[in-house]
Amino acid sequence: MEKMTIEELRNRPYKIPNNILRKGDNPKLSKHIKIEELKKYWEMHLNFLPSDISGYETCASKSEGCSKACLHTSGNPVFMSQKNLGRLNRTLFYFKERAKFLHMITKEIRNHEINCKKHGLKPVIRLNTTSDIMWENHKIMELFPNVIFYDYSKHFKRMMKYLSGELPDNYHLTFSLNEKNHKEGLEVLKCGGNVAMVFRNTPPETYKGYKVINGDLHDMRFTDPKNVIVGLKEKLHLNPKTGKKERDTKGFVIDLN
Repeated sequence: MEKMTIEELRNRPYKIPNNILRKGDNPKLSKHIKIEELKKYWEMHLNFLPSDISGYETCASKSEGCSKACLHTSGNPVFMSQKNLGRLNRTLFYFKERAKFLHMITKEIRNHEINCKKHGLKPVIRLNTTSDIMWENHKIMELFPNVIFYDYSKHFKRMMKYLSGELPDNYHLTFSLNEKNHKEGLEVLKCGGNVAMVFRNTPPETYKGYKVINGDLHDMRFTDPKNVIVGLKEKLHLNPKTGKKERDTKGFVIDLN
């Protein structure tokens, strides 16, 4: 099949989705419900498509290594085509009908907050599950001071704004390390922030002088202690050309051996 141009990718037909936010369809994000002290959180999230599939840049600070290991390719490959369709609709809807998209997602967050209150739970939203968009520019968090928003980000300047208190108080960011931003990651740690790092094998107890916590236990990053490394063990990524899962060879994964 001939590769589509950016214009062709962007001009594909799409449908306005019934729901923008998702819940309960990502095992990684749902791990916290098995931990007693975290059962009080009810999480919803948003998935977009990577730029090479959607035609729109949703992760401007990405690298080759993290692109291959992107959470987008995780899960059962049998369901990948259906996931792609849903994520395509959401991505094109966001870029082509921004006002309608923001109105719809605002309504969904409000409904989530209401449902959480009925069940005695705390609402949590992760907007960048498979993207790295500066959602603070849309002023969404300020509308919901009782909702917890959190994300990982590779945008260094954005992370430094967060550490300087320039982002909304209910928005938590963890810096995400790749093979190109090690210097920036260390700077974030020096300034008191948290950095997520992927290790080839079981993460060490300390790295570069900083405590490493087990980031695979759950994804509620806003509950993490401050100034730590969030250690993640490498997960094989799906190679769309071969249909097989492979290890990182680009330096994205830290190999201590």
